[in-house]
Order: sequence, then C-alpha cells, then structure tokens
Amino acid sequence: MERFDKLWIGILIGLLLPAAFGIGYIETMHLWTALETLRYGVSGVWSKLLLVSVFPNLALVFLFYTTETWRLSKGILIGALPYMIASIIVSL
Repeated sequence: MERFDKLWIGILIGLLLPAAFGIGYIETMHLWTALETLRYGVSGVWSKLLLVSVFPNLALVFLFYTTETWRLSKGILIGALPYMIASIIVSL
C-alpha cells in the first residue's frame, strides 16, 4: 500500500469519485427531470446533491486513515474541498 500513498493520487480520487457518485445517484433515483424543473428555482437541491456526493470521499478517508496511508487520505480531503466550497456557494 506504500506505493499508492501519494498526494496526487488522493487528489485525483477526491475529484473524480464525487462526480461519479453524484451522476450515479441522479441516475439511480431518476432525478434528471426533477433537476431540470428546479434549474432556475431551488438552489438547496444542488447544494444537498453536492454534499451527498462527497460522502464516499469521507468513507475512503476513514479507510485510509486506519491503514495509515496519510498522504493519500490528505489528498482525498483536498480533492473534496472544491465540492464542499461549491455547496456552500450554491446555498447562499
């Protein structure tokens, strides 16, 4: 596990996993039409969707902290920050 303990791998995972999870969540729950109708009105839906998409990152951070791959878990947190910041900005 030591060879995967790199900051850039964590950042890449942290940026790609929430996007994939968010699209999968929308697809599974059939939310495309609901999001199209709410495009101009409710910003709370988008902020909650952004926060839900970050949950897999938090699970991975916990997993990698228990295996003591510190750089990888730091990178995942850094990669999750743009989604968290976007969620706060959208909710304002």
